[in-house]
Parts: sequence; C-alpha cells; structure tokens
Amino acid sequence: MTNQTPAGESPTDRYAVIGHPVEHSQSPFIHAAFARETGQRLTYERLLAPLDAFAATVRVFIEQGARGANVTVPFKLEAHALADRLTERAQAAGAVNTLVFDARGITGDNTDGVGLVRDIEGPLGVSIAGRRVLLLGAGGASRGAMLPLIEAKPASLFVANRTAARADELVARFADAASRHHVALAGGGWTSVPQGFDVVINATAGSLQGEVPPLPAGTYAAGSLAYDMMYGAQPTVFMSHALSAGAARTADGLGMLVEQAAEAFAVWRGVRPSTDTVRAALRARLNAKG
Repeated sequence: MTNQTPAGESPTDRYAVIGHPVEHSQSPFIHAAFARETGQRLTYERLLAPLDAFAATVRVFIEQGARGANVTVPFKLEAHALADRLTERAQAAGAVNTLVFDARGITGDNTDGVGLVRDIEGPLGVSIAGRRVLLLGAGGASRGAMLPLIEAKPASLFVANRTAARADELVARFADAASRHHVALAGGGWTSVPQGFDVVINATAGSLQGEVPPLPAGTYAAGSLAYDMMYGAQPTVFMSHALSAGAARTADGLGMLVEQAAEAFAVWRGVRPSTDTVRAALRARLNAKG
C-alpha cells in the first residue's frame, strides 16, 4: 500500500495492525468506523510481519510516513522491547499493543486493560469499585489487566492460576499499586479460590480449547458477572459453564476489543470515538459469519 497523495489533497495519516497472522483482524473495520464518526483523515491496514522481522517491519512502516500501529500476537513483547519509551500501563503490563510514532521516536502503550474495564463499567453497567473481583490466569492477558483493574478500586482482587506460583508472582508484581489504591490483593491455585465474587474474569485461553478453569462451588455471588476475554459468534464454553455454576449474567470479550481500539484511537488522534454503533456492527458481522 503506497502513501501517495493526489495533487491538491492533504496527506492521509497511516496506521496499521501488525501481527502474524493478521488477516483475521477486525481492527481495520473498527478504526475505519471511528475515523468516519470523528471526521479524522487516516488509513488503517493489516500488516503481516515475518516472525523474525517485526522490528524491521515497523522501521519500514515508519519510513513510509506511518503515525502509529496496533500490535497483536505474537509481537507484543517485541513491541515492548522496541519502544524508545513506555507509558506507565505498558510498563506495568510488560507488553505493548499500541505504538505511537513521532519526533520523540517510538512510544509503547497498552490499551488492553483499560478496554476491559471500560467495557465492564460502560456498556455492561457494572461498577468495579468496592466489588470482589476474581481474575483467572496469570499470563500476559492478566498482566495487562492488573493495573487498570486495581485503579478501578475493587474491594478485593484475587488472581487464580493452574500454577499457584505464577499467580503469586503476579500478585507480588502489583502489590505496591494495590496498596496505593487500598485493594486487598491475593492469589493462588484453582483450589484456593474463595467464595462469593461479584465479577469473574477469564483471562485464560481455555475457551479456545473448550476448557474451563475448575473453580470451587460458590465462586459466583448473587448477581455476579462472568466475563470471558475470548469471543465468538456463540457464547464461549466458559460463559455457558458460568451460568450453570451460579453467575447471573455473562459477557464475552468483543466489547473489550472495541474499547481498547477506541483508547488507541484517542491516544493517536486526541479524540475519543463512541463505541456502541461499532460494537453492534461488529457483533452483526461476527454472527453473520458464525
């Protein structure tokens, strides 16, 4: 894709989502809709990077006049290493999903966690403040969610993982942040999960393999929300199991996808798009394919 500008027209800012694979990404559809709504002049493409040439792909894209990029699997750690500077949330996450290119160089950011919190507290209408939250998994998705969840000031946040030691490591990493925000933070294995959570967030990839974390009876409090970061045309296996285990309602990660994209758009363009219309359109596209 070239960046040639017809005579008499102003240059169009270029953005892309970089990954391997990347052809499945819904980001071009989302950001095109955001640009139309906000009147922003930009292009947004899919950019396939060779597995051994992420940094080189980014450098070439910058040389072509790009202003920023989203980063998807498997390059979020490489994007973190490539950035000249990192935002606080990117430092906390240890991974980068949003890059900004300007005169200062490459800035790395992470919008995944704030996208999760905005989806739960916005469209889903569940305030995290003062609630008991259970986060399932201790991998990259959980690490990206930790700081925004803590900043939302739940009464408590428990991190559960198949390997308890990894949950403990994640808890130790964010102990200071939890103390600053007066959040009771703890972690452990599946069998050590307490009872009565208001919000249960599945940050494992189990739904992709049809697997559900083996949570004890009583995990879900009355009126609780079970949230799966995975999404699809049909409810995930985690969502279905949660309802049978006592959750009052469920949601998948489609809204998180849209909200993290809106945050990245605001970082790049200085204007925050609305997300309701895009979310509905994306759900319709997903259901049509499903």
